[in-house]
Amino acid sequence: MDTARAAEFLRAHHRAVLATVRADGRPQLSPVTATADDDGRVLISTRQTAMKTRNLTRNPSASLCVMTDAFFGEWIQVDGVAELIPLPAAMDLLVEYYRRISGEHPDWDDYRAAMRREQRVIARIRISRAGPDHSG
Repeated sequence: MDTARAAEFLRAHHRAVLATVRADGRPQLSPVTATADDDGRVLISTRQTAMKTRNLTRNPSASLCVMTDAFFGEWIQVDGVAELIPLPAAMDLLVEYYRRISGEHPDWDDYRAAMRREQRVIARIRISRAGPDHSG
């Protein structure tokens, strides 16, 4: 599967499991909500204090299994390298992330205050590989 097709799938389906690497080398899995930006990069909102953020700071390798709301059926896996964008630089991306997944927020000032209070960051992943390319 090419990365552009994977990004399109992410724009339509937002439920995913993110795999990062723990300090001891074992995988750490986190359910997340994800989307893709106009450049085909994955966007995930997380907290500065979350284990996935710590793991990505140490080792930016990330894999994401994205599925439909039905769970069973079509799905994709994307792999890539994550870039963590903290506040205040992340604020516009957090707004973009929300809009892509949920549309307009009823109170953007309240949303921005919540992002600061929760110490939100954006994990932005450039997709280097996507699949599956076949089923069996």
